[in-house]
Amino acid sequence: MPANTAPNAQAAEVFTVRHAVINMLRELGMTRIFGNPGSTELPLFRDYPEDFSYILGLQETVVVGMADGYAQATRNASFVNLHSAAGVGHAMANIFTAFKNRTPMVITAGQQTRSLLQFDPFLHSNQAAELPKPYVKWSCEPARAEDVPQALARAYYIAMQEPRGPVFVSIPADDWDVPCEPITLRKVGFETRPDPRLLDSIGQALEGARAPAFVVGAAVDRSQAFEAVQALAERHQARVYVAPMSGRCGFPEDHALFGGFLPAMRERIVDRLSGHDVVFVIGAPAFTYHVEGHGPFIAEGTQLFQLIEDPAIAAWAPVGDAAVGNIRMGVQELLARPLTHPRPALQPRPAIPAPAAPEPGRLMTDAFLMHTLAQVRSRDSIIVEEAPGSRSIIQAHLPIYAAETFFTMCSGGLGHSLPASVGIALARPDKKVIGVIGDGSAMYAIQALWSAAHLKLPVTYIIVKNRRYAALQDFSRVFGYREGEKVEGTDLPDIDFVALAKGQGCDGVRVTDAAQLSQVLRDALRSPRATLVEVEVA
Repeated sequence: MPANTAPNAQAAEVFTVRHAVINMLRELGMTRIFGNPGSTELPLFRDYPEDFSYILGLQETVVVGMADGYAQATRNASFVNLHSAAGVGHAMANIFTAFKNRTPMVITAGQQTRSLLQFDPFLHSNQAAELPKPYVKWSCEPARAEDVPQALARAYYIAMQEPRGPVFVSIPADDWDVPCEPITLRKVGFETRPDPRLLDSIGQALEGARAPAFVVGAAVDRSQAFEAVQALAERHQARVYVAPMSGRCGFPEDHALFGGFLPAMRERIVDRLSGHDVVFVIGAPAFTYHVEGHGPFIAEGTQLFQLIEDPAIAAWAPVGDAAVGNIRMGVQELLARPLTHPRPALQPRPAIPAPAAPEPGRLMTDAFLMHTLAQVRSRDSIIVEEAPGSRSIIQAHLPIYAAETFFTMCSGGLGHSLPASVGIALARPDKKVIGVIGDGSAMYAIQALWSAAHLKLPVTYIIVKNRRYAALQDFSRVFGYREGEKVEGTDLPDIDFVALAKGQGCDGVRVTDAAQLSQVLRDALRSPRATLVEVEVA
């Protein structure tokens, strides 16, 4: 009898779906798995490879928020593992935000074994592929176990193709041990060149403009076009505004050409841009509105052009010609055109005066807090913001200077930025990450503090404690509330954020005295540990 057929010969290990997927993730550089495991996910993690890590979140919205920040900071899709219907349901708020952020993310969820599905078993997901729609780019539950690796490869390619975004694959628990063939990854293009004819029209309009303006959005930073947009603005001496609800910084906010932030209101946008004869919207919708408006979308006599990576946004824009494709490619092509008519330099926007320190015994304003933080932080530190009630104050007193140093949610959904700061810090250990979080926002995903402490990340969290849902109270006037009228459900109880931080392994300190603020912030920013600073503001 040949030696390899002896009864006691050790059988060769069978190559399974698990092996194929692990090999594929390793080749794609996706060796960190973000998750909160349930029963149907456990087979994936048997014999877990030593070069992989598991990033545990204590609730699924935290898991997806961390994966969102990590994917944005690494510019590669993150891999998420959720539990069946219940886990996906918990995660939906941040799946929605990832979709609006255009964050590439491969989301998987466990499913009950295939033989049980006909019996409506406990903890299964009925119509699993339909559950996360419409806020994923693509979703499926593969017809056979052997199809899982190919489905995940397809999911990755779709997630990474512009406009990027999350995708979803439901995987029955018994699929992981089924024999299958290895998968061969292919080279797939993720970026497309905008139409040269439309870019030529945009270039001609900019060259002939009397007073051009740019409106920049999150896709400028996502596509690594920050420096190119700055160079194009300087070439044409265009005033640069930030699009409404932008989740990234697309232009240095201390630049002489910076014009400020546009509100999400039609009439006010028209008013702000009315002095410009050519408006070029780069990497943003034209425009995002938050309240009903009336009248024209752009001032009479103004030409509007758009460069956007998302054809759906180009399709619904009510005015203007739109070039669709990669932002960086389009801007670089515009920069390559010869400049025939140099323009005189514009006057810089007037500086915003520093807020006065409060009188002794009085609470600080959020303006004083943001101005102080701007003075003590490093210019290249990363701000991760979710304080919508203080956003206009943040925009005025906490300027952002460089690419990939500002992140917030493009969706308006709360619970994103506290966990996203964990993912960003994990991806960028060379940078100081500062989470600026409202007290109302913090409570949507407070469990992320445990992940920051557990991962030993030196994130500094600043809680803007005003004891209310300030954004809602301010917004109530749009719906006819009178000045000072009570808005139900918007007052917050006295939450002890220092105790919450310490209970999850973070350092915590409370500041009520303006004279102590600067030193407390400096100490927190120097700390090698995750630290929370609770700041009482008026």
